[in-house]
Amino acid sequence: MQTNTPSRNSIRLTRRGRLALATLGAVVAGTAVAVPLLIMADEEEPRPETLVVPAGWRASQVYAAIDKTLDLPAGSTKKSLAKLNLKLPNEAEGNPEGYLFPDTYPLPENATPQQLLARMVDTANKKFNGAPVAAGAQRNAMNVYQAVTVASIVQAEAATRADMGKVARVIFNRLERGMPLQMDSTVDYALSRTKARTIPADTEVDSPYNSYRRMGLPPTPIDNPGEDAVRAAITPTPGDWLYFVTVRPGETRFTADLAEHQRNVAEAETERKKTAEKSARPSSP
Repeated sequence: MQTNTPSRNSIRLTRRGRLALATLGAVVAGTAVAVPLLIMADEEEPRPETLVVPAGWRASQVYAAIDKTLDLPAGSTKKSLAKLNLKLPNEAEGNPEGYLFPDTYPLPENATPQQLLARMVDTANKKFNGAPVAAGAQRNAMNVYQAVTVASIVQAEAATRADMGKVARVIFNRLERGMPLQMDSTVDYALSRTKARTIPADTEVDSPYNSYRRMGLPPTPIDNPGEDAVRAAITPTPGDWLYFVTVRPGETRFTADLAEHQRNVAEAETERKKTAEKSARPSSP
């Protein structure tokens, strides 16, 4: 057990340095040879040169990634929002969800959370405010912010890029018929979780993001959608679908018939149980 606490001015070992020290301690403990070797092993890990924001990340995930990349205390990036005047739509009311555009961002030597967030929002504005997105939103009787909100649901719900246009069509068909969206992804957002299996009790949560109880779109996007999802939101695939469920990986079924959908859901539940049982079986020695 180590009983002496090193001073703040002592060398902070990286994980690689600690491993090197442990090895050297076992071999050459007490000799002067360890000193130069330890110094050589104590090189810091190279600083990342870019920050990658994947499509579908929520704002909370982006904040955490910036904190980690810039070696800041947890929560620093979120707190920095209060100092920013991001160029967001009025409907966003200062919430950048949906506008932290997924991309690879270079990290300048003295990068700050403020700089990175502003860069992401500027990129989103360039993508979203151009003629294709604006015209596509108008064609579907929406403004751009609503189109981004639809895209965020598409991003969360579609199992594949090929399904995105169909998921968008289900959203529009339900809105046009005055049906609640009933999207599990919005419930997950309300409960601050990702990709959980929604149970009936979850759909009773009192939240404006609960699309089982609230009509229309949620008040904000639920993640930061990529270009494929945005494209699907403004050019949905033609169809009369009102329901969809992923029965097994790679197979999502869309239908306009409730009875057929219920059969698909039952089959999906059977597949889920089979997979769970298979995973629970002990592996062969």
